[in-house]
Amino acid sequence: MTIDPMQQIRETVSFLKQQYPHQPEAGIVLGSGLGNFANAISIEKEVAYSDIPHFPVSTVQGHTGRLIFGTLSGKKVVAMAGRFHFYEGYTPQEVIFPIRVMKLLGIHTLFLSNAAGGVNPSFKVGDIMIITDHVSFFTPNPLIGKNIEELGPRFPDMSEPYRKDLIQKAKQVAKQHSFDIKEGVYVAVTGPTFETRAEYKLIHALGGDVVGMSTVQECIVANHMGIRVFAISVITDMGIREEENVITHEEVLQAAKEAEPKLAILFKELVGSI
Repeated sequence: MTIDPMQQIRETVSFLKQQYPHQPEAGIVLGSGLGNFANAISIEKEVAYSDIPHFPVSTVQGHTGRLIFGTLSGKKVVAMAGRFHFYEGYTPQEVIFPIRVMKLLGIHTLFLSNAAGGVNPSFKVGDIMIITDHVSFFTPNPLIGKNIEELGPRFPDMSEPYRKDLIQKAKQVAKQHSFDIKEGVYVAVTGPTFETRAEYKLIHALGGDVVGMSTVQECIVANHMGIRVFAISVITDMGIREEENVITHEEVLQAAKEAEPKLAILFKELVGSI
């Protein structure tokens, strides 16, 4: 028996609406080590992924695995504390399932965050970078397969995957709060291995500023459904180094934690402005 993906989405949405009756305007996805940002939200309801019908369950350290409903800067939001990754063994369709659910819950804007490896030699650990564009050739496109017409077109335009007006607003917020913010291109890879030296050099040659293992599949599906997207990377390690090049997940989580206050300011003010 073939599973109807729209039916699964509707069943999940129906369950969540029973848990939380209000309509969120914005969705937020918190990347590795960025789960503490959830404390900035005035939480009204939390639901563990394991309790949600058809939801995958996050398996990675630094991802807590709960859906948070509440208010941020006067707006109703839904936040994922912990995301799903292709490298965990999920299909691209499972990775993006929560984004489709958020759309049917009512969101019109999606805020994505991630921990990423710095490729641009002018970046340093702890920097935060607005994603202006991405390269997704190294990861499977989540829209491969039968198109769900009621969600979006067969061939979605990706000329502005990350909204320029939100990028402009974020730069203004950073300036007002006197912190430096980078901008650049995110290159997505499958993981779970960190990149080899040769891979970092290739990514740099392709025009990538950072590299990571998430975000683009969520961005593609959001664009497919007409959701406005803003995304930010926290630079948690530097890939192009001539000396010791060993990176641990613990170091990544620590660097993300230190950059979190800046991310919180950005997301709070951006959500307030939508």
